[in-house]
Amino acid sequence: MMEQKLLDAITALYDEMVDLRRHFHMYPELSFKEVNTPKTIAAYHRDLGLEVREGVGTRGVVATLRGKYPGKTVAIRADFDALPITEENDVPYASTVDGVMHACGHDAHTAIALGMAKAFVSVKDDLHGNVVFIHQHAEEEDPGGAKAMIEDGALEGVDIIFATHMENYLPVHHVSHSPDYILAASDDFFITIKGEGGHGAFPQDATDAVQIGAQLVANLHQLVSRKVDPLKSAVLTVGAFKAGEKANVIPGQATIEGTVRTFDDDVRAALADWVKKVAEHTAAMYGAEVEVDYQFGYPATKNDPDVNALIVKAATALLPEGHVKAMAPNMGAEDFSYFTRQIPGAYFFTGSANEAKGFTYPYHHPKFDIDEQALLNGAKVMAKATLDYLTEAH
Repeated sequence: MMEQKLLDAITALYDEMVDLRRHFHMYPELSFKEVNTPKTIAAYHRDLGLEVREGVGTRGVVATLRGKYPGKTVAIRADFDALPITEENDVPYASTVDGVMHACGHDAHTAIALGMAKAFVSVKDDLHGNVVFIHQHAEEEDPGGAKAMIEDGALEGVDIIFATHMENYLPVHHVSHSPDYILAASDDFFITIKGEGGHGAFPQDATDAVQIGAQLVANLHQLVSRKVDPLKSAVLTVGAFKAGEKANVIPGQATIEGTVRTFDDDVRAALADWVKKVAEHTAAMYGAEVEVDYQFGYPATKNDPDVNALIVKAATALLPEGHVKAMAPNMGAEDFSYFTRQIPGAYFFTGSANEAKGFTYPYHHPKFDIDEQALLNGAKVMAKATLDYLTEAH
């Protein structure tokens, strides 16, 4: 049976996937600075006999495995950039690059995709259709790599797409999914208040940027509760407020930075307008000027219910009973959203936490690490879902 042969091949590749993951973990590269990682990925796929395109969208890699028989095409997306974080794990495979580490599981995502490719090679003579492995650069930094790869033809001929993410809020051997929105849109704003500085003893002679900024922060934090439909979700967070240097000096300038997370496109647009209006009117009320730089980032990630059902079916068949659960949408963001705006797709979380082994730190933490059994689970779930789709479609 082709399915069992495929799953057995993945099981047999576990040690190799672990080695691959640890190699990438030791040699991380930052977003838009990936050089050796895509070369290693491309070479691996070429050794398997796949068709390989390098430099897709500048730094991405697309490898195509063609089955013996015609059919549909499934894409597997795996990101491979790292983060500007100094690793604090005392492990043999710790990062060898100062100030850079794989703290978000992209090394695991890459190893999963490579393991899947090798396993699918073992069944390609029985396969109806094709599997495309999209290795994406720069997920961690706007504008991301997905959009550029799509514009460079990464999705040409692809019918559906899958992706997974390691999740240390979820125990290993668990999967969480959503048939609808799973991740939010992520936008940032940067506000500069321009007042008039002066002596702290004579506020009447100044236009106090600190006082105006404090009022503005309070006003901005009212937007979600007063201007967003309570049946729709949104988050507005001010993460930075910078002004002044001395106790008795009123600063004439202040800067405020924040992030906005939404799912609904209309809510997203409305909040962008309201941030600008509130900033302008609050500053004007006290006689100051304001500049607002509002930057739209990744859109919300919305799963296709039918494609997500393939993941649920596969995970339910492979994992222990009760270990596959629907989740509420997450206010995190991902540029996988650009792929699912082009074709049907599903993004899901593969549990990678193991409290007994100390794998409990969340992503973007300097001690982030995973239970590597998650490699098998992620690879097998996507492989079965891929095979189910191709088999049913031919």
